[in-house]
Amino acid sequence: MITASRNLKVDIHTHILPENWPDLRERYGYGGFIRLEHHAPCCAQMYTDDTFFREIQSNCWDPETRIGECDQTGVDLQVLSTIPVMFSYWAKPNDALDLSMMLNDHLASIVRDHPKRFVALGNIPMQSPDLAVRELERCMTELRLAGVQIGSHVNDWNLNEPALFPVFDAAASLGAAVFVHPWDMMGKDQMSRYWLPWLVGMPAETSRAICSMIFGGVFQRLPELRVAFAHGGGSFPATIGRIEHGFDCRPDLCAIDNPINPRAYLAQPDGTPARFYVDALTHDAAVLRYLIKLFGDQRVAMGSDYPFPLGEAHPGRLIESMTDLMPDTTRRLLSANALGFLGLDHAEFAP
Repeated sequence: MITASRNLKVDIHTHILPENWPDLRERYGYGGFIRLEHHAPCCAQMYTDDTFFREIQSNCWDPETRIGECDQTGVDLQVLSTIPVMFSYWAKPNDALDLSMMLNDHLASIVRDHPKRFVALGNIPMQSPDLAVRELERCMTELRLAGVQIGSHVNDWNLNEPALFPVFDAAASLGAAVFVHPWDMMGKDQMSRYWLPWLVGMPAETSRAICSMIFGGVFQRLPELRVAFAHGGGSFPATIGRIEHGFDCRPDLCAIDNPINPRAYLAQPDGTPARFYVDALTHDAAVLRYLIKLFGDQRVAMGSDYPFPLGEAHPGRLIESMTDLMPDTTRRLLSANALGFLGLDHAEFAP
């Protein structure tokens, strides 16, 4: 059992699916959707129609298994979100809404059954902003979720697309946390070998999303909007110098929608933290120290990508191994920043 003799640990980046999932090709009359095939005890295979996508185990759907593994690694609270391949932004809008509602009802049921161990971020059909706002409102008011997870782009739209602004506006008004996860990686067809879409494409996708929201003025127009980006902000932190230099030398290309220097959205010399959050999933202590410097120690939150192999097998171990961090910084990274992003009270979840 978890004891109170250590820091609270909140994992903002975990993925879950329902154990049983309908045949959506049959339900909607066309293909391209994920289906599940349970082929052995505690094991299932994910297929896109008849093409194998991924093997998963029971920790991807069974809350009791997850709780047992959380107890082993000292994680008090998991933030649940769907696997990004389920976004289905390419689908017909009403079908994507129906799919989202099924995922969100499942997420809400897990949280209701285990309110001290899980909170959840819903899925919304971003290809139809009107429907996305409608389902976002249901997530926040009826299902009592903490917010939503969205992709790094929506088909041909980057996140600065004016059509998407009402979704962010609604999230800010509703107090919904928005977690941005890379998906449908750019260039994936040109780099199919060596797992490069996951190793190279995902970090680039996240930088694409951050730059789009900064240059598009989303953060400037919605100061109350709470957004976190997966995988330590992807390639954005390592390329902020290039991004800023581009802004300075070609404002005619970069500053057309927002005249504010992109570095102004990061931690400031007076101690003001960054305008948005990143998770701490870097797999490298030196890089994590750099993130803390770049974003401030109030904007980096533990996230493991549980239960997948590119994640941190023992959530929070890297943070806990960094004995040079001040105790308050460690506490913020392990829980306080995550709860701030989610708009939750520490007292609700203290062991």
